[in-house]
Amino acid sequence: MKLIHSPASPFVRKVRVTLAETSQTDDVELARVHTTALSTADAAAAANPLGKIPALVRPDGPAIYDSRVICRYLVARAEADLYPEERLWDVLTLEATADGMLEAAVLMVYEKRLRPAEIVFEDWLEAQWGKVEGALDALNERWMSHLYGPLDMGQIAIGCALGYLDFRHGERDWRQGRDGLAGWYAEFAKRDSMLATVPND
Repeated sequence: MKLIHSPASPFVRKVRVTLAETSQTDDVELARVHTTALSTADAAAAANPLGKIPALVRPDGPAIYDSRVICRYLVARAEADLYPEERLWDVLTLEATADGMLEAAVLMVYEKRLRPAEIVFEDWLEAQWGKVEGALDALNERWMSHLYGPLDMGQIAIGCALGYLDFRHGERDWRQGRDGLAGWYAEFAKRDSMLATVPND
């Protein structure tokens, strides 16, 4: 299998952490591409008609894409228990929360990186950050018992989302007023799978 990826992408990181946690890292070749919202890499477009990463090229079927689809496939392939039936809806909700945070956080990066400085829409940036903060507050107030439970895909997704906030929005200090979530992440970030996939440009 081949993973079309960029080491800066938090969605790619979700897949790579899942590979590590399910002992499948050696089964996948990493194919690095450079792609943005304005310029799609040929390899990404060939694997995914939307031109987005990650995409997983398989020898025995069509390429699959979207990090949630890829992670679900890899977990099934490994017969791992990262989507446990008894708490499946909680896991999927946490994963969706993480992806929503990431979508808002990535859009903020694009707004500042791709627009000329004089037309950056500051109110829109703050509205996106408001979505991130709403999710952070919900995690800190309602989801800590789940996060401290047995490892599942919800935890992996949230861990990767928080890592991306540090990577691209460190000046926002997401930890402020969220001691429970900050404490959980401090421990989760020490996992070998997280240490091996720290994002870089």
